[in-house]
This record gives sequence, structure tokens and C-alpha cells, in this order.
Amino acid sequence: MNYWMRRLRVALPWAVVGALASAAVMLALLPAAWITPQFARQTGGHVNLVDPAGSLWHGSATLMLAAGSDMSAATLLPGRIEWSTAFWPLFTGRVRMVMRHSEAMPDPITVDATPRSATVTPGTIAVPASLLSGLGAPFNTLDLQGNVQLSWSDWRSFNREAFGQLTVTLNDVSSRVSMVKPLGSYRVSFQAQGASSTLDLTTLKGPLMLSGNGTISAASTSFRGTASAAPEARDNLAGLLNLLGRPSGPDSVTLTFAH
Repeated sequence: MNYWMRRLRVALPWAVVGALASAAVMLALLPAAWITPQFARQTGGHVNLVDPAGSLWHGSATLMLAAGSDMSAATLLPGRIEWSTAFWPLFTGRVRMVMRHSEAMPDPITVDATPRSATVTPGTIAVPASLLSGLGAPFNTLDLQGNVQLSWSDWRSFNREAFGQLTVTLNDVSSRVSMVKPLGSYRVSFQAQGASSTLDLTTLKGPLMLSGNGTISAASTSFRGTASAAPEARDNLAGLLNLLGRPSGPDSVTLTFAH
């Protein structure tokens, strides 16, 4: 073995260690701004993380809802989303993050993702209904007030197909287009079943009664339901019912959507 081969044999392990150390330092210094555009890209610009701080490993950002690329009427959720990312799972091709929201979601959730699948542990987040106006029509027209709670079971996705249940509870909701306050409380249940999903709307209480169900898939979305008014609120809710759908009775309208 000649002189240069012996030198290379001695130096190679240290070169590998140095390269790995440099890569680790570069990864550790990745700013939080590196991850925030991913949320906007995956949601068509509706859910955004803005004002990032910290790093990819320990960072935070503010949650913003917007009507796609139109940011003019976007709304911000008070508080910060905070996350921490495990380092070693990256070497097996996995991203494991623990996330929480300082005000709306104090109990943390875990996101575990690979290039082909992702899992989110069960969680609950509570937000003001006014936050939804940032998504655009019809929420900005209705200008909802009240409280919204989102809760979900174990959420899994494989090859772009999702499995899990999401429940949205709207409590004591009111709207600027109606003098009746509150309009009621409602529950929306979303069941993801792979290639297709189902949606069910029910009324928990209130003079404005909503019900219906629909299906969602990559090819189409459809929903059919009914909105009706309690007898004592019929006159005051007549204008709102006309905005919601086509009359189907003396104090009810049909809710339909197809795409």
C-alpha cells in the first residue's frame, strides 16, 4: 500500500464524520420560514403560517385563514402555533413533529409523516367563528359570531387518501344578516373514508334548524339539506332563509350544493 493510500485510509473516516457534522449543523440552523410555505401549498392558500420565528426544530408561527391567493380579508388566530421536530427519525425518511397552539390548543398533537403517508394524533382546537370570514364566501357574507370547536380522531392518509373523523361544533352562532341572536348551535361531522368522504349537518338547539348530508370525492362534491325556522322566529328569519336556499315550504328552504 503506497503512502497516499495509507493517508486516504486514515483520513476517510474523519472526512465522513466532518461531512455528517456539517450536515447536522446546517439542518439545525434551518429557519422556521423553511416549513411555513408547505401549509399554504397543501391547502391552496386557505391555511397559512405567517410571522415564523425560531427554527425548523423548535419554532412558532401565527395561523392565518385566507380565501386562496386573495389575502385582503385574511384573518389571524390570536396566539402562536408552536412545534418541535425530532432529529433522528429524519434518517429513516420520517418527519415527526409535536405541535400545539398557545391559546386555542393547549394539549399537543403529534404529526408523523413519510413521503407516502401521514398520521395525526387526536386533538381539539377552539377558535372564534369570526376567524372563518377569512376564507371568503359565504363566511364573509354571513360574518358569523360565536365559538367553533374542531375535534378529530386519529387521522391517517395513505397515497393521498384520508381516513378519520372530524367534528366541527358551532356554539351559539349569530350573523350580521339576522336580528335573531343567537341563531343556534350546530354540529358538522366529516368522515373520511379513503377515496370518498361523507358530511352530516345537525342542529343541537336554536330557532334556525339546519340538517343535511353530502359526499366529497376527488371527482365531485354534493350536499343536500334543509333549513327551517321555529314558529316563534319565522318572521325574523324569513330574510336569512331566502339567502340560504330555495323555498320548499312555508318556513323552510332546500340547501343544495354540487360541484
